[in-house]
Amino acid sequence: MAISTVPITRPQAALTIWGGGLLAGLLNGVHAIVYYGVKSGVSAPSIFRYIASGLIGSHAARQSGWAGVVLGVALHLSIALGAATVYYFAALKFSLLIWRPFLSGTVLGLGLYVVMYHIVIPLSALPKNPHAAFSIADFISEIFAHVVLVGFPIALLARRSTRVKP
Repeated sequence: MAISTVPITRPQAALTIWGGGLLAGLLNGVHAIVYYGVKSGVSAPSIFRYIASGLIGSHAARQSGWAGVVLGVALHLSIALGAATVYYFAALKFSLLIWRPFLSGTVLGLGLYVVMYHIVIPLSALPKNPHAAFSIADFISEIFAHVVLVGFPIALLARRSTRVKP
C-alpha cells in the first residue's frame, strides 16, 4: 500500500506537543549549555538570562538574578512548545509529516533556524552587535541543534503517537 493511501488517525496532541516540545526544549537547552560553556565558558544561568534579554533587554536581564533565568527557561520552552504545536497542526493536514519524520524533522529544524535567526532575534530586544564575526563552528552547531535536537524529536514523537487504522 502506498504511503499516501494508508489511512491514519491523527497524531496525539499531548505526546506531539508536550512530549515533543519539552524534549526538544530540553535537548536544545542542554546543547546550548554544553556548547557555549565549553567554547566560551558561559554559565547556564547566563545563557538563559541572555534568552530573557530578548524580551526584557540585556540590562534588565542581568539585574534580574534567578527570575531572569526562570524567564529565559520559560521563553526557551515556549518556543519549543510553539514549534511542536505548529508541527502537530501541519501534520493533521499533511500526512507526509507523519510518514517521513527524518525528512520533515530536517525541514522543521531548518525552518526554525531561519525563523529564529532572521525574524525573532532581529525583532527582539537582544543587543545588536554589527561587528560580531560569523563563526562556521557556531553555525554548524546551531544547524545540528535545530535539526537533530529539535526537529527530529518533534517529528519522531508525532510519528510515534499516530495510529494506523486497520
